[in-house]
Amino acid sequence: MQSIIDDVRLLEFKEFGDERGHLVVAEGGDICPFNINRVFYIYGSDHDVVRGKHANRVTEFVLINVSGTSKVRVKDGRGGEKEFSLDHPHTGLYLPKMVWKEMYDFSADSVLLCLASEHYRSDEYIRDYDAFCQIVAEH
Repeated sequence: MQSIIDDVRLLEFKEFGDERGHLVVAEGGDICPFNINRVFYIYGSDHDVVRGKHANRVTEFVLINVSGTSKVRVKDGRGGEKEFSLDHPHTGLYLPKMVWKEMYDFSADSVLLCLASEHYRSDEYIRDYDAFCQIVAEH
């Protein structure tokens, strides 16, 4: 049986650059596999802080460390787990719906940009890991 975390993958965004600097393009429906409806970013998190700690019933995400570095751990609720390092501003991590996510090990200069497929709705967040595992087991 395939795990949902097998769908979690790194994306390489188009990067353009010359002597003036670099430009990275992220367009929905192109390399980003969904239309982007919400954008937010996380910064100022201490090295030992763990962010996220939730799954989403309908929202998909792409996470991009546009500055600094961080790590992302994903879990499928059935014992499967993967870890990713985000350390290039042109590399994103695609997270499908119903994946438990934890972001951590933030560098002091980390700015983690989050592209989301949906507008924020608190009712589609699963914030308890045991409840997430139970929901996964029922499906």
